[in-house]
Amino acid sequence: MTLACRIHAAKDLRLDEVADAALGDHEVEMRLGAGGICGSDLHYFGHGRVGAFVLREPLIPGHEASGIVLRTGSAVTRVKPGDKVAVNPSHACGQCDYCLGGRFNLCRKMFFLGSASVFPHAQGLFRERFVLGQAQLTPVHEDISLGELACAEPLSIGLHAVHRAGVLTGKTVLVTGGGTIGSMCVIAARLAGAAQVIVCDIADRPLTIAQQVGADRVIRSDQIEAASLADIADIAIEAAGSPAALATCLSATRRGGRIVQVGTLPAEGVQFPANSIMARELDYVGAFRAAHAFDWAVQYLRTRRVDVRPLLSAQLPLSRAAEAFALAADRSRSTKVQLVCD
Repeated sequence: MTLACRIHAAKDLRLDEVADAALGDHEVEMRLGAGGICGSDLHYFGHGRVGAFVLREPLIPGHEASGIVLRTGSAVTRVKPGDKVAVNPSHACGQCDYCLGGRFNLCRKMFFLGSASVFPHAQGLFRERFVLGQAQLTPVHEDISLGELACAEPLSIGLHAVHRAGVLTGKTVLVTGGGTIGSMCVIAARLAGAAQVIVCDIADRPLTIAQQVGADRVIRSDQIEAASLADIADIAIEAAGSPAALATCLSATRRGGRIVQVGTLPAEGVQFPANSIMARELDYVGAFRAAHAFDWAVQYLRTRRVDVRPLLSAQLPLSRAAEAFALAADRSRSTKVQLVCD
């Protein structure tokens, strides 16, 4: 048996003993290195759902993780006991039309860890030990902490969002939301050659972190006139999951520009001024999970091309999961809170 953090329903987080998974020939057993609490984990805990994905059974959350290899199956060649690994939470089928077209993140049979998108649910990584196929693991031998390595998944989200934005060289990019994903979008925009990156948020701490990872300008969007944000960006990335932030993107993006929706908006939908898209010839595109970008993220981390350490706020043991979730939900005190083994 192994200790796991499970969400049974909204506001019902428990520490449970769960059965150890069997180890197949191509599989690897790992000890949790670090597991980041994501906005989607907080939504499952707070509301029992993330968008259209609704809890129908207890769910072990967690999809941002690193691990230490404990045992390997007889056919495993990719890793060995003692290796630290980055864990890719996406397991695409590799056979559907989307996979064959190279859009693995849109796989018709996607099994994404820590998600209620399928039933039975895809149990996640907030547990002492877990077993995964070797294809989802990338061994890393460089001198990088397990906490940093666990940031490969959220960094991949930022990289994919920027990839969906198109060419950024020399352009001004607005990011709404200075949390983890917004900050990862800032890092990715810098890598892509943006001339200026602006971040809007309604709290001071996220803006401070955004500056530390590369934002040129930060704005408290709740303390200025909306008109002052009009036409300030060529590209806008909505990373807050807020209808108000989307409205900011629509007014801030110049004619002929592009808006990338990466935040999860309310499940009940939003009022949408679609005529603005038409009259100003704006492109409005979505960015869902990460496709090929996970491997890019690991490479950026292991070579120190990017530094995610300003985002890391705290690490708490699994036994204090409730405290960790409360801290992660408090944007005035934290950006990225991670769970580790006791």
